Amino acid sequence: MKSRPKILGQLLLEAGALTQEQLAGALDRQQREGGRVGEVLVRHGLADAPAVWQALAAQTGLRFEPAPLHPEPEAVRCVTERLARGRMLVPLTATQRTVTVAMADPLDLPAVDDLQFQTGRRVEVRVAEPGAVADALDRVYGGAIEELVASLPAELRAPAPTPAEELERATRAAPVVRLVDGLIHDAVELGASDVHVEETGQDVRVRYRIDGVLRQAVDIPAAARRALLSRIKVMAGMDISVRRRPQDGRIPLRHGQRSLTLRVSTLPVNGGEKAVVRLLDHDAAPKSLEALGMASSDLQAIRRLMASHEGVILAAGPTGSGKSTSLFAALSEIDRDTRNVVTLEDPVEYRLMGANQVQVDARAGLGFAEALRAVLRQDPDVVMVGEIRDRETAEIAMAAAVTGHLVLSSIHTTDAPGAVTRLLDMGVPPFLVAGGLTGVVAQRLVRRVCRKCRGAGCEGCVDGYRGRTGVFQVLTVTDAMRDAIAQGGGASRIRALVREAGMGRLSEDARRAVAEGLTTPHEIARVLHADPGASVSCRSCQGNVPVGANACPHCGRARKRPCVCGEPLERGWRFCPSCVRPVSA
Repeated sequence: MKSRPKILGQLLLEAGALTQEQLAGALDRQQREGGRVGEVLVRHGLADAPAVWQALAAQTGLRFEPAPLHPEPEAVRCVTERLARGRMLVPLTATQRTVTVAMADPLDLPAVDDLQFQTGRRVEVRVAEPGAVADALDRVYGGAIEELVASLPAELRAPAPTPAEELERATRAAPVVRLVDGLIHDAVELGASDVHVEETGQDVRVRYRIDGVLRQAVDIPAAARRALLSRIKVMAGMDISVRRRPQDGRIPLRHGQRSLTLRVSTLPVNGGEKAVVRLLDHDAAPKSLEALGMASSDLQAIRRLMASHEGVILAAGPTGSGKSTSLFAALSEIDRDTRNVVTLEDPVEYRLMGANQVQVDARAGLGFAEALRAVLRQDPDVVMVGEIRDRETAEIAMAAAVTGHLVLSSIHTTDAPGAVTRLLDMGVPPFLVAGGLTGVVAQRLVRRVCRKCRGAGCEGCVDGYRGRTGVFQVLTVTDAMRDAIAQGGGASRIRALVREAGMGRLSEDARRAVAEGLTTPHEIARVLHADPGASVSCRSCQGNVPVGANACPHCGRARKRPCVCGEPLERGWRFCPSCVRPVSA
């Protein structure tokens, strides 16, 4: 009697590629998300793709074709691009009577029938990983996302809305699943940090944020919007029936050898919803401070601050300026074998071996302040607080630094001196700021000139740029600054002391980056803007004049008429308040 073929999960269990618990979890996810169990296992990183598709080949009695796939030109000419992309198959070889194809889903019998009808030849099927099939299709045909959109069924490309009862089926349909997977795959390959899915009034616009700039990816028919968003929601564990309030979710993703987390946020907008998918690569943390592109003097200054083993060091800058990356670069240089390192994050962006990483959750009662209090009872040596958002967190961090802990955190200010005034404006007592703060690193991220084409433009870059580097301003708190802070000194007094201490400006480090060929003046001008609180505009040349300066450093025009003793004189004064000399007309 012929034995029944074993199911895929059983084959993986026997091969030792899967545990019983992992299989049970995958089957549970399959019930919620749809799709085949092999796809669920790989999507959530429960099993390696080669092992899953080798087991699928064994289950179906077909030959497994390992990556990379090498289609022959004659075979490619036999199969139309639309059919190859729509059915996710790659023609490998062809003779007068047969055509051999690699398929991610060898059980897709209608695809085999379509191919046999189109070519008039017998079809021989091989099993291959979906990633290998997608890569081969991109190499052979190019333009993957556009073809995936074109392969959507007619009801999702027509202007009529999709009935509610069909929406659930559409989210599980192969064309929609492949489109969402293709968009995510494309975004990861291009190095995007975010994927935006948003309505434009007609079609649905998908954009990628690459190197800090949003780039148009593809337009999707408006009729497919709900199916597309619902598919993303299903993958992220959200409720697809809820469209009138924001939702948050997450998707664990395995991409080749990389383990990523996709954080999904939806927001009701006029006429529908918008979704933003943040791509977090946990293994992409910088290995050292050198990787940030700092000047050697700034690098030495930061390492001196960290060598003290106590105090608060802040990374300052607007959202998206690389503050978290800088903090992890600093943590990577700390000996985590002999010191207790704890991080408080929202979300956990990078994995740091040897550190205790805590995901804060304000809705569960574990905000930054509550988590920081608990951590200080865990005998820490170094604490990283993802962001100082309020007075309570700032006070606890400063108090921890005063008692001998090294605290790293970030704050939203335009430059390094502004971080001091921001803490005081939050209501942190001046004596705590003076005693706890040891340094501030202000920074911005600018796009790096493509090393391959040197800015001329090539297939591997966007507008001549590829990747980003930082420009920095490092402030070391001196004794004179501590005295001024403790006495409640204003922003202008602190900035004057900073200049006396020899600290440079962000614009000066930006000029260094341009001189070294790392970036361009145009990119610096796009990213770097003067702090309105740190300077005023010259009436003559419109240049930026530091607050308290007697003359414009660009054109030399005097801002105030000085006395012979050097004291600036105000309009209407009859005597100098310093030397009591009469003021001449």
